[in-house]
This record gives sequence, C-alpha cells and structure tokens, in this order.
Amino acid sequence: MRTLIRNGTVVNAGGALAADVLVDGETIAAVTAPGLFDTADRVIEAEGRYVLPGGIDAHTHMEMPFGGTFSADTFATGTTAAAWGGTTTIIDFAVQAKGTSLLSTLDKWHEKADGHCAVDYGFHMIVSDVNEQSLKEMESCIDAGVNSFKMFMAYPGVFYATDGEILRAMNKATETGSMIMMHAENGIAIDELVADAIASGRTDPVEHGITRPPELEGEATSRAIRLAKVTGAPLYIVHLSARHALEAVAEARNTGQNVFAETCPQYLYLSIEDLAKPEFEGAKYVASPPLRPKDHQADLWRGLRTNDLSVVSTDHCPFCFKDQKELGRGDFSKIPNGMPGVEHRMDLLHQGVVAGELSLARWVEVASATPARMFGLYGRKGVIAPGADADIVVYDPAATQTLSVETHHMNVDYSAYEGMSVTGRVETVLSRGSVVIADGEFHGREGHGKFLSRDLSQYLV
Repeated sequence: MRTLIRNGTVVNAGGALAADVLVDGETIAAVTAPGLFDTADRVIEAEGRYVLPGGIDAHTHMEMPFGGTFSADTFATGTTAAAWGGTTTIIDFAVQAKGTSLLSTLDKWHEKADGHCAVDYGFHMIVSDVNEQSLKEMESCIDAGVNSFKMFMAYPGVFYATDGEILRAMNKATETGSMIMMHAENGIAIDELVADAIASGRTDPVEHGITRPPELEGEATSRAIRLAKVTGAPLYIVHLSARHALEAVAEARNTGQNVFAETCPQYLYLSIEDLAKPEFEGAKYVASPPLRPKDHQADLWRGLRTNDLSVVSTDHCPFCFKDQKELGRGDFSKIPNGMPGVEHRMDLLHQGVVAGELSLARWVEVASATPARMFGLYGRKGVIAPGADADIVVYDPAATQTLSVETHHMNVDYSAYEGMSVTGRVETVLSRGSVVIADGEFHGREGHGKFLSRDLSQYLV
C-alpha cells in the first residue's frame, strides 16, 4: 500500500523543508518537492502541519516490579499511550534480580512484551548482580540485540553496585563497544538521610526530595564519570535532574570524554513544590532523582541547547495514586518511585519550541534522531528519509489542548500535568506505514510492534 503525506513541513534534525513524503508498505520510498506525486492508495493532507520522524522514548518501565508492586502500564497499554503522543519506539528495561542470569531476565521480558506492543520496542538490561557469569552474559545480550546496560549507584540492597562492580562492568563495556547507563545518586548517603528523617518524624512526601539533595546526584555523577575515564568506557547518565550533575557532564564532554546524558520532561516543568503539595498529593510526584527547585530548570533547558544534555526521555514508570502511591502514607520511603509521562513527551518538548528554548530541528533531535543514533537505530528510526521505517507523525503546531487524567490514555489514575494548557497536538501517527492514530481515534492493534535488535551506538563506532 502506498501512502502520500502531502503539503507538510518535513522536520528532521538537520532542519525543515516543504516536502511530500511517499510511503510504500512499511518504509519511506521518497521525500520530494511538493506536488511531484499526486496519487496514492491513501493521501494524508498535512498543510500547515509538521511531518516528523516518530518519537523514540529511550527510557520506559512497563510492568516494572518496584517496592512490592508493579508499574501500572502494561506493554500493551503503555505503547498505545506512547502512540497517542507521537512516540513510535520505546526502549524499556529488563530488570535483573539478584541471583538470576541476564539471559533468563531477557527471556522473561520478551515474554512480557512480545505480541503485546502497539509500537516497536527494544530493551536495555539492568545489571544488579555483577559476577563472572553476568559479565560473560553481557556479550550474549549484545548478540541478542541488547547492548546497553544500566547500573545503579542508588538503592542499596536492591540494585546498588559498588564502585568495584561498576569498574568491572565498565571494563566489559570498553571491551565490547557497549554502553553503560548510570542512575547516579549516592545511595549510601541517601539512606542515612532517609533514616534520620523518619526517626525524626518527618514522613511527608516532600522529604523524598529533601533527603536526595542535588549535591548527592552531582557527587555520584562525577564519580561515575571518573570511573568511566579510568576504564575508557562510554557513559550515559539517565534522568539527570540537577545542575550539579549537569556541570560534571559538561566538564567531561569539554575534555572529549564519551559522556552523554538525558533529562526528562518532569525536571523541565515540575519542581519540589509539587512534592510539597498537601493532603499526600505530593506522593504523585515521587520519582528518583526527585524534582528539584525551579531554578534548576533554566540550566537544564540551556544544557539541551548546548548538547550537554543529548536526549529527552520520560522514565515513564506509572503507579496509581490509589493503592500504590498510598503504600507510603506515613513513610515517604515506601512510596513507589515513578511518574507517568510517555504520552506527553513530544507535546511538552514542543512547548520549548513555542517558548524559544529549542529550535524545531533541536526538538526532533533530542526526541527522535539522537536517541536513534545513541542506541543503534538510526537509519531505520529517527529520520524522514528514503529507506527508513515509515514511523511518521503529522503534528498540528497551532492546536491547543489541556492535559488531564480525563483525556490521557496511560493506565494511571492521575496526570502529573493536570490542567496544563499546551500548544500543539499529534494529529496522525504511522508506525511502519500503518496508521495507528488518526481523526482522534486509535487504529492500531496490540501486537503490531516488533522487537528491535539494536546495533552498537553510532557515537562509539
């Protein structure tokens, strides 16, 4: 089937131009001057619209176990919500439990996702147990198309890795050309601050932010960068939230070290004031790293412009307020960590374009092109070009909408952005040539999405 998207403005990371896009089957056949083709099996009118490569959310947690419960979105519901928001690829995390193998973990996550996703997906691997077997299995994961490995400097007793364990995994990454991803917070110090707060009777949700200060994110980020320097490993800092961490990343990048970082929309728009909302409402905003004071936001926007922040992902890890977030009433340390966001990332970043924080091309770069390059998908994903998968978003920049739990499609009972008015809206979404969103309706299906076996990062080869 041939689809013609005509009279739109095609926006890639390299810039924007008036062009028509011809899709043949699952791939883009041509990007041409307007009017060169006038017939197709299906014609999508895009006058006054942007035609974008589908978004790539490189950090999601569907069905993730945490604190005795699971994140509320399944791979089916979460990828459907992603499609509504113009994201046509997610990269989720297979979570190794202590005492289990990486390969059995990967098999388990394939069982969760295969046949259920509405858009394409890949996996990173969380390495929580560093030993000779898991180090060897990193090579087998790479052969299976999973070549990025997340480690934690936080959550002692669960995911925490010592500096020595991190060093060993980084040496393996250097040997194999794979990527180490790091949750950089000083978990040992944080646990002491948490214990002191609870012993003192300070148990409200805002204490989650107070006991995870930005200085401890900065310290851990700096330490991870130095370990990467010693081993020669590339390093990707996930969900960077604080200027202290950003300064460490910028310093390393200025010396030519292969250090990259992502931030998330919640750190660009929300703050510790949300964590301090009364009547336990602040629990809705508990995530790690925590929301920071508002004055960090300008630094993060600046980091996106300078490329010290390379990617915007969501860390989508939704827990319902009722029965899940409420597990932490009377003890903030028991509130499941995570927030919903996979549906709103493209729209929230577009507000940066509206406000002059980002150019059109930079919007596409941080939301699609750079994640594709960073995680071995570029050419297939992240670009409107002949031969690429026809993952395409037709976006109306003039439309307005109000974000709300009443209208979102994520499987969670609140919106972190309730009542926020935004300019711009996803109008039509194609996933590998199939229309999945059009005319305000979902036309996709569970199981359409394919697993993506990823190449090594283009930034490392």
